[in-house]
Formats: sequence, C-alpha cells, structure tokens
Amino acid sequence: MPTDVIMPQMGESIFEGTITKWLKKPGDKVQRDEPLFEISTDKVDAEIPAPASGILKEIVVSEGNTVQVNTIVGTISGDGESSAAAKSAAPATTAPALATSQKKDTAPAPAPMPAPSPAPAQEEAHDEDVRSSPLVRKIAREHNVDLAQVSGSGLGGRITKQDIMAFIEKGPTSAPPRIAPVAQADGTPQTARPEISTPAPRPSPMPAAIPGDAVPMSQMRKIIAQRMIESRRTSAHVHAMFEVDLTRIVNLRNKLKNSFEQRNGARLTFMPFFVRAAIIALQQFPIVNASLEGDNIRYHRHVNAGIAVALDWGLIVPVLKNADELNFLGLQRGITDLGERARNKKLMPTDVEGSTFTITNPGQFGAVFGLPIINQPNSAIMGVGGITKQPMVITDKDGNDSIAIRSVVHLTLGYDHRLIDGAVADQFMALVKKTLENWSEDVG
Repeated sequence: MPTDVIMPQMGESIFEGTITKWLKKPGDKVQRDEPLFEISTDKVDAEIPAPASGILKEIVVSEGNTVQVNTIVGTISGDGESSAAAKSAAPATTAPALATSQKKDTAPAPAPMPAPSPAPAQEEAHDEDVRSSPLVRKIAREHNVDLAQVSGSGLGGRITKQDIMAFIEKGPTSAPPRIAPVAQADGTPQTARPEISTPAPRPSPMPAAIPGDAVPMSQMRKIIAQRMIESRRTSAHVHAMFEVDLTRIVNLRNKLKNSFEQRNGARLTFMPFFVRAAIIALQQFPIVNASLEGDNIRYHRHVNAGIAVALDWGLIVPVLKNADELNFLGLQRGITDLGERARNKKLMPTDVEGSTFTITNPGQFGAVFGLPIINQPNSAIMGVGGITKQPMVITDKDGNDSIAIRSVVHLTLGYDHRLIDGAVADQFMALVKKTLENWSEDVG
C-alpha cells in the first residue's frame, strides 16, 4: 500500500509550512528516515525525513507552495509496486484547496481595513471564531485588523499568514466622496459637486528600468525582514560600546585548545567566554535579562541565551536554555550542538523559542563592532566584534605606564531604553569587561 507523505506539525503554534525543496524526484528510491524534502515555517527551516522506504510515486505539492499541517504533499509506493509507474508520475500542480502560492498576484482580494475598535477583548473573542492560527490572530491584533474582513485561502477557509499580510500590505480603501443632489430652478434635480473634493493625484514618473534579475524572497528572508522592522518599531534602541583587553583569554585558549578538544571531543571557541561573562553580569543586573509585557516587567528566573548563527540562506537564533546552570564545558557543548543543528536544518521550533538575552558575533567576519537589532521580546543584545592585536597603554600596580601589543575586542550592547537606563547598561558592560580581562574560571 502507498504511504502518504504529510506536512508535519513542527510545534504547537505552527499550523502551516512552505515546501522549499524536494530532495527526491518521482521514481527515486527512498529509505525510511532519509531526508525527503525541506520546509520553512515561521520558526525554523527543517529537513523532513521519509516516513517509509520505497519509491517516491508522486509529488502532490510542488516547491514554493504553502499548505496546512497534515496535508498530503506526496506518496511513497511500497517496495513491491512497479517503479516504472512511479517514474511516469510527474509533479502535480497544487490544488487551490490544499496550498497557497507565495506569489502576490494569487492572494485573495482583501476587504477594506476597519478602524481600530475600542473593545480589544471583544475583538479577540471575535477573532477566535474565525479559522486562523495564533500567529495570524497576533498579527491581526498588532495591526488592528478584524479577521472577519479577511478572506481565507487555506483549507476550510482558514486564514493563513500570507492572507493577513496581503491584507495589511494593501491597506485601507477609502470610500468615494458622497454626491449631494440639488434642485435646479425648474425643479429638476441635478448633481452637485462632491462635498469633499480631492484633487486627482499626479501620476508618478515611471522609474528607469534597472538591469538585473528579480528573485522572490525566501520564506526565511521574509520572516527576518518582518521581525527586524517590528523590533525597530517596538524598542527604543540605544547602543553602548566597550573596548576589552582579551589577551589573558587569547593566551589561555591558545595554550589549552588542543588538550581541550582531545579531552572533551569539542573545539574550544571564544563564544563560551563571552556567554559566561554575560551570565555573570545578567545575574548582577537582572533588568537586562527582563522583558517588557505591557505595563509590567517580566523578570526571568533563568538565562536563556540566544546565540545568533549565520547561515548561507539567512540568520537564525537558537536558544541555549538555562545557560546559567551550565559550567564552561556545558556552555561549549551546547553552543556547538546548536550551531551544527542550525547549519544542518535539524532544529525544532522549541530550539528557537524562549530566549531572554542574545549574543551575536559579527566579528567572525572581520567587523570591528556592530550595532545589532534587539531580538524581541528580549531587552538587550550583545554584539561581539573581531579580536585584533593593537597597541595599548598598560599601567602597572605602581602607576607606571607602558605601551604593549594586546589582543583587543569591541563589545556592543544594544538595549531597550524603555526598560534599561544608560547607567545600568554601562555598569552591566563594565562587569562583562572586568570578568573577561581578569578571567579566572576553570575551562574544563
């Protein structure tokens, strides 16, 4: 009997996924648990394994289409079925009832955007009655959209993320001016001028054609773009930069990196030093590890460290949960594991949720420092610049100055000024600097 290949549910809050790539074509042999296709969701990009061994008989949902979870996207024939029949099967075009194309010209025509309602609680209850995901309802609340006005293109009329975003991008439609009838001298009606006269807009000059290829944004690129703009609009961004003498740590790493890898089976990198120093400072200044929830401040009990990972196809921030309970070796192993799984598309949605503080490392590509955007709902993000050798003035215990070549790094703290004052941010970074320059912990 054929085995259905379905769109998996990658988390409780995820109701749809986009097929970005089929790794097999109809007629190819597949082994159970072998990567079969790649998907992109609101949380992660992931490889989906084959549910059974056999031959890929049919591709029901082609690349670039978005479908609800548990939708059949392909079929695998049993080992005993004819491979010739499977090879003759061509990829099918997705049926409208199953998938939503990402192209804007296929999006449903949106209705006019309603004015904000003074009763948000009633709106939320009303939105619950409309077939939609929690993500869609969240976007609707943020943009004051009545979901009853949005046409759903998903299975059973469900409103997808593409539907709500297309509705918001179209914007409110203004009604035509009302015409008031007036009477002429002989009593016959005539049409008066509109009560509100709006001059016709002048047509904008067409921009000159620019040579090049127009390539659709990937699902991950769209999500990154949306979240960066949302963060800028949400938080009052301020940045503070500190210069740190990292010579002690550079020398320590050079001395121990070979024995560390032989003993622990993991490379010794600089990242756990920065994470550990940040944890010490976060425990001293818990407001930097907090989140703003309306008029309340949420103080988190643990440090869930988001570690930004640069990928060939985008950026993702997996989270090292309860990092404050890990020793140095545990930090290094956790960071390595998250990075490898991110690059191999093995992360689950829970791996990218719940961060309380984020660290990003633009210095690995040669940047002196960066001004990172806060990873919502965090209140702060620390950027690590490149480590370079520089001349510095060194003062000994007797107050004598000398010039020496030192390994220097520039650390930047991006913080939300609504929650964190400049003095607190500077004190936080001063403690990070002190911990790194006077490193004394055992690295394992």
